[in-house]
Amino acid sequence: MVNEHIPTGSFGVFAGLSFFDEGRAAIVEQLGYTAIWIPAVFDSGLRAIETVLEQTTSIMVGSAVVNIWTAPAHEVAQSFFRLEDRFPGRFLLSIGAGHREHLGDHPQTPYQGVSAYLDALAAAGVPQNRIAIGALRTRMLTLAKSRAGGANPYLTTVEHTRFARRVLGHGPLLAPERKIVFDTDPATARHTARQTLAFYLQMSNYVSTLNDFGFPDLTPGDVASDALVDALVSHGTTEQIAEGLRAHLHAGADHVAIQPLHPGFDMGAIDPATIEANHGRIPELAAVAPTLMPGLTELATTLGLTPQ
Repeated sequence: MVNEHIPTGSFGVFAGLSFFDEGRAAIVEQLGYTAIWIPAVFDSGLRAIETVLEQTTSIMVGSAVVNIWTAPAHEVAQSFFRLEDRFPGRFLLSIGAGHREHLGDHPQTPYQGVSAYLDALAAAGVPQNRIAIGALRTRMLTLAKSRAGGANPYLTTVEHTRFARRVLGHGPLLAPERKIVFDTDPATARHTARQTLAFYLQMSNYVSTLNDFGFPDLTPGDVASDALVDALVSHGTTEQIAEGLRAHLHAGADHVAIQPLHPGFDMGAIDPATIEANHGRIPELAAVAPTLMPGLTELATTLGLTPQ
């Protein structure tokens, strides 16, 4: 029997598979974080998810997101049940349509594609409450409310979280991603943030969403202003970072997926095709991951997480 509800707790860690190599997944779990989120899942076999589940004992592992154009729904459903059999109640399947700038156009719109994908998952018996959608705008958030267990928006502001909760209403999961930089110098922290934001500010869906949430003049390819950086990325002391994370909870989030950034890792330099070909592994991320763990350790204490 499939457990239809899955607890996420308040704070998780969002990072590519390579971040969690060398026992770091287990350390994140031991620190008291209650979820691990793996982005850019192109493989319907969900091997990256399975790898993290194998390295941990109780923490929830979510996909953020499984790409609906590259991972056939019937195959993902089979993988879901395989993981459910091995790790009952620990996997949250989040799906999304990705970006046409990287994957090209499709006959269906993102909404049509996600809706059809949900149809296929439902036909295969995947419980609705074990599915989330990487939703940003009203129509997709409404779909997450009516046909999934909730939403995990990416690259959004606190104001967007407040809006998303209004659309979702009470009950569905709302788990926004939030980037952080462990750097108390605002200038260098913002430089690190801009390095990563440059990649995402090429994407029209993110830019159009930010246009509606305080940045109406932003266009694809723009360099992030200080105000935009601060709206999307928490930096400073762990206390300041924790305050930025809690702001999303106060705005209506159930959970915040924390993505630590490092000046030595530029997501924009990584071709999505390379991620897919390497089954989710990014050596450049593995190289910087150890230097981010002390910050996550201190942050866990600041957030009052309970060590396992």
